[in-house]
Amino acid sequence: MTISTKPLSMTQVLVCGAAIVTLSMGIRHGFGLWLQPITQSQGWNRETFAFAIAIQNLAWGVSGIFAGMLADRYGAFRVVVVGACLYALGLIGMASATTPLVFTVTAGVLIGMAQAGTTYAVIYGVIGRNVSADKRSWAMGVAAAAGSFGQFLMVPTEGFLISNLGWQEALMILGLASLMMIPLAWGLREPGFTGSTAVRREQTILQALTEAFKYPSFQLLMAGYFVCGFQVVFIGVHMPSYLRDKGLSPQVAGYALALIGLFNVFGTYAAGVLGQRLQKKSILAFIYLARAVVISVFLLAPLTPVSVYIFSSVMGLLWLSTVPPTNAAVAQIFGVAHLSMLSGFVFFSHQIGSFMGVWLGGYLYDRTGSYDVVWYIAIALGVLAALVNLPIKEKAIIRRPLAQGA
Repeated sequence: MTISTKPLSMTQVLVCGAAIVTLSMGIRHGFGLWLQPITQSQGWNRETFAFAIAIQNLAWGVSGIFAGMLADRYGAFRVVVVGACLYALGLIGMASATTPLVFTVTAGVLIGMAQAGTTYAVIYGVIGRNVSADKRSWAMGVAAAAGSFGQFLMVPTEGFLISNLGWQEALMILGLASLMMIPLAWGLREPGFTGSTAVRREQTILQALTEAFKYPSFQLLMAGYFVCGFQVVFIGVHMPSYLRDKGLSPQVAGYALALIGLFNVFGTYAAGVLGQRLQKKSILAFIYLARAVVISVFLLAPLTPVSVYIFSSVMGLLWLSTVPPTNAAVAQIFGVAHLSMLSGFVFFSHQIGSFMGVWLGGYLYDRTGSYDVVWYIAIALGVLAALVNLPIKEKAIIRRPLAQGA
């Protein structure tokens, strides 16, 4: 990169970036609480709701690539502002939708695009450009922990709003709350991006993409992240209904999701700290294998509120703890000039997995009356992801000097 201006302070980046991720991810993690109220009120089946959320994850993944490109070229501030506005429109539209098509457009496409501009790929780009390499993995862990704290904070709040005000009113309130990300984005205005001209770099976008996709370790990171998306979105969206089907109260599901968020604060922070000391591929392999073991034990043990809370706590430690080492590995291998864009492509793989996890959950439930098959798939994929992360090479690529381009 050719940015020569003084970077933002690490404290400013982390406070503003973490607060944005807290809001964006906190709202998102509670969507599973709306599955039964919306489907029962509208007379839809679970696949209808699940398909909209699946589209949301896919739209997030596709839009994340372009949001990353724009953030790398013109700065994160503009991207976050647009994302916050789309979030508000999507949530309000979700509350007003009366047909599956409109619900899919609002809950799916609009909110998916909004999340692309207000979550990890964009925020991690700012961190990568403004935090030194010796603290980068730790800083990414702090931002990821903020998303987890958002889940702990927002999920019970969303459950309270639904119970006391109704599901439509709750969505309206969240839509207004999402606009709070706009003033927070002001703190991410990087000096080198204040003009209207794109920042020049040593690599063009095409050169950076060609280099990444020819590098086997990048492909392996994408494969592992696919599994991460499949597991966490299936559990996050369908576990509340799974527990209610088994006779447990809605409060158990709300507490379970909150516990996942609480313990993931510690898990993601620890992953970020360990990423400064251990090989990131080893951390990732452990996380994926541990998830497979934890899910297996959960399915074998008697289902009680206590077993749900234990499962949620342990799974919370592993929930988004893949995020810091995955993105730090991308930065370590390829540098930070195109970090938001490359993280966006890795995250796109995550979102394809998310699409499959949430959609298959609804599809197979409607046809079999059970989530069992999807649980088994999640276990098998966890073992596979542990294996594909082991061959990853984390050393930085040494490049020949390239002509400056876009």
